[in-house]
Amino acid sequence: MQTIEVKAVKRDNLGKTATKELRKSGQVPGVLYGGKDVVHFQAEANEFRKLLFTPKVYIVKLNIEGTVYEAIIKDLQYHPVSDELIHIDFLQVFEDKPITIEVPVKLKGLAEGVKAGGKLTLEQRKLRVKGLMKNLPDDLEINISKLGLGKGIQVGSLSFPELELLNAKNSVVVAVKLTRAARAAAQQQKG
Repeated sequence: MQTIEVKAVKRDNLGKTATKELRKSGQVPGVLYGGKDVVHFQAEANEFRKLLFTPKVYIVKLNIEGTVYEAIIKDLQYHPVSDELIHIDFLQVFEDKPITIEVPVKLKGLAEGVKAGGKLTLEQRKLRVKGLMKNLPDDLEINISKLGLGKGIQVGSLSFPELELLNAKNSVVVAVKLTRAARAAAQQQKG
């Protein structure tokens, strides 16, 4: 899994007034959970841009005044009107403890159902997995070349080495749906 570094500064003043002042100056308050202590920090809003505006998932090397913590994003809060990031929470991760994270799905191949006139729909862009940090892939690759018309792939039929899938077993990840043209062509072949 790819890593990205974020530089931050410890925050001493906690509370509404101090937090409002931080946000006015272009800083984003944050909290790091999961370690021995809870760490409150602040960072420039631009520090998070590469992390937020991408479909990829990163392990974050959170550099707080020289101390580096490995973490994943736990929660984000955006302003309801301006859509600016106003708060971020991280969860510290360790090599020997399994973590739960959403990993993007990547489709491989051309489905047979698409060749026959169907429409491919990706129902879930990310799947929730649990595993050790060293076993987490950048994306979950699913081969769809044998997927026929009107067929789908469910979470229960997928497996990845060293990872546990946490989504509902019967939820559909990807499917080839019948289009009107494909349905009409099938009717003409029968008739």
